[in-house]
Amino acid sequence: MDLINKLRSVQSLKKKPAILVIGDLMIDHYIWGSATRLSPEAPVPIVNVKTESTTLGGAGNVVQNLVALGAHVSIGGIVGNDGPADEIIDILEKEGVKTVTIIRDESRPTTVKTRVLVGSHQLVRLDREVTEPMAPGLENELADKLAVAIKNSDLIVLSDYNKGLLSRGFTQQVIKIANGHGKKVIVDPKGLNYEKYKGAYLIKPNRKELAEAANTEKIKDLADMQNAAKAIFLQTGATYLIVTLSEEGMAIVTAQGSKSLPVKATEVFDVTGAGDTVIAAIAYFMALGLGVDEACELANHAAAIVIRHVGSVTTTVDEIIKDIEGD
Repeated sequence: MDLINKLRSVQSLKKKPAILVIGDLMIDHYIWGSATRLSPEAPVPIVNVKTESTTLGGAGNVVQNLVALGAHVSIGGIVGNDGPADEIIDILEKEGVKTVTIIRDESRPTTVKTRVLVGSHQLVRLDREVTEPMAPGLENELADKLAVAIKNSDLIVLSDYNKGLLSRGFTQQVIKIANGHGKKVIVDPKGLNYEKYKGAYLIKPNRKELAEAANTEKIKDLADMQNAAKAIFLQTGATYLIVTLSEEGMAIVTAQGSKSLPVKATEVFDVTGAGDTVIAAIAYFMALGLGVDEACELANHAAAIVIRHVGSVTTTVDEIIKDIEGD
């Protein structure tokens, strides 16, 4: 209950933290239909399209989680000069997100993932994307634009989906600017090269990502996790690793030791998007001034709420308080 009282006390201040998300922006496009026969042209089902929908994917999901929690959010990233880019910016601006640090790259399309589904079965996914790093000139242009946003933010989130934005050089530029202004950087990582996150305060891999990045065998327990984390701490100098464990919750790892936070959900329907909810909640509560342990405890409750639903969903502070009181 002390955590609830502290959270209510912070809420009463009516503070809306300013959080800058820098990450890969994309559109998730869904085509829903029915299939009752095979094509005469090839042994593939014919899908009779019933409905289509689009949502923000990638870093956009982190942004929407932060908006739902109550943050002032800015987003930095790259998109193409095309219709999906217009759609991303339109959705973000309608939610009150500052988009002045999104730049258009004429050399690439905006990333769009199209999923064709029949009932609950996904038949195929079609990706339109270029994952090459930005040209150096664009990297410098975006870094210059972000410098002001970083200075005016309480905390920086790097949401890496390996789509070309967070190259080693660009990531290091951003982290150095943030550290120069005394701003903490927290990272949702991707890929095997964690050296590019050197200087970040907190990194949030899942168990599989940590094992791969540390070049170790499968992580079975906290001792394995601590050993794997040593390599990441050496590479990055990070203060915290927060390791998400899917339906098992998460673990807080420092150079001194580890502790687990078991999942709070009584029922698990879908872990889709839970990682985005976790990084958003940790960022939000840290930006409000709570400690990392407290932010992770609250993020664990936030994750418990979203994994009770199917698909990517968001949650609110009031829902998190209700979830804690229900324990």
